[in-house]
Amino acid sequence: MMNTVRLWTNLVKSGNFSKTITTGNVKSAGFDDLHHPEGHEPGIPPYVEREGENVDLKRARLTYQSRKRGMLENGLLLSTFAKKYLLNFNEHELSLYDRLINIPSNDWDIFHWAVGVKPTPPEFNNEVMDLLKKHVRNEDRQSRIVQPDL
Repeated sequence: MMNTVRLWTNLVKSGNFSKTITTGNVKSAGFDDLHHPEGHEPGIPPYVEREGENVDLKRARLTYQSRKRGMLENGLLLSTFAKKYLLNFNEHELSLYDRLINIPSNDWDIFHWAVGVKPTPPEFNNEVMDLLKKHVRNEDRQSRIVQPDL
């Protein structure tokens, strides 16, 4: 298949000078199915807990997932939380944390529960969420403007 490339130039005038801006649009046959009309977006796959996962592998996966959230606020909160607590979590606590960061489909929900803007649903209201809420309060005023080193 051959890509069709359309280029056009817009003339933008500002004050006594002008700038030429060239923008490109690549269209390829076969990508039309990527457009999802409103209300018909692809669903998020359901969370399936990993049975028999090695504890060290689980910690590594949760550390990675805590860092790569898609929103900076949760990336900072969860990565610093994971650095502080994951090494000392037992298997039950690791499972609770796994469910907390992987079941909700909206990361803003996790953020709002942690900062207390919204009430935490009963299925996530546990000792791990209590630790996360304490971590968010940052009572010892640690700087958390970057994610911790791996």
